[in-house]
Amino acid sequence: MEMLYEGKAKKVYSTDTKNVLRIEYKNSATAFNGVKKDIIEGKGILNNLFSSFFFTMLAEKNIQSHFIKKISDTEQLVTAVTIIPLEVIVRNVAAGTLAKRIGKEEGFIMKKPIIELCYKNDELGDPILNDDHIEILELATPIELKVIKIKALQINDVLKEYFENHHIDLIDFKLEFGKTADGIILLADEISPDTCRLWDSTTKQKFDKDVFRRDIAPLRETYQALADKLGIS
Repeated sequence: MEMLYEGKAKKVYSTDTKNVLRIEYKNSATAFNGVKKDIIEGKGILNNLFSSFFFTMLAEKNIQSHFIKKISDTEQLVTAVTIIPLEVIVRNVAAGTLAKRIGKEEGFIMKKPIIELCYKNDELGDPILNDDHIEILELATPIELKVIKIKALQINDVLKEYFENHHIDLIDFKLEFGKTADGIILLADEISPDTCRLWDSTTKQKFDKDVFRRDIAPLRETYQALADKLGIS
């Protein structure tokens, strides 16, 4: 089938079924908006494994996504959506850029989850936007934005409880949403260690892409250790 789009971590293909696409997870690893990059064998398999598992788990909690089913080690079928060009970041603990911006040490626990919205635009460096910016740029309507925020917090509740049960802290994570042909807003993109910060609750060992960003540990081995810890296979 025709390749419709290739991003940093995935390729998107058409299928013979209307409004159904095939996604292929790549072995590429990037950081700092693509400035740092590498090819890591097995990464695509692991991220497809994680995303398929978490999308399925969220569906069981009545939180729908574009995910239909996993069809191979690196591929899944999804409902076609038009991506809303916003990165929705949910933060439970200060880390990374947030810790620097608010002058707190990494690990500072917030009183409540914080939602940050970034313009999904590599050329502009994915800048943070407020609700007014989003309305002026016509990236989403106020009602759509309200729906996105509600869904993001619902997802946070489900994921946070799941990880806590496996002795892992969900520090923060990035979500993307899209609209179907009927205008329904669905969770899209992926949920994996590429898009989440995950720390061991006791040792604070990192089980996410920060090991690649900061040259802490091998990425594939880290992701595999997370899968083993969660019992995902």
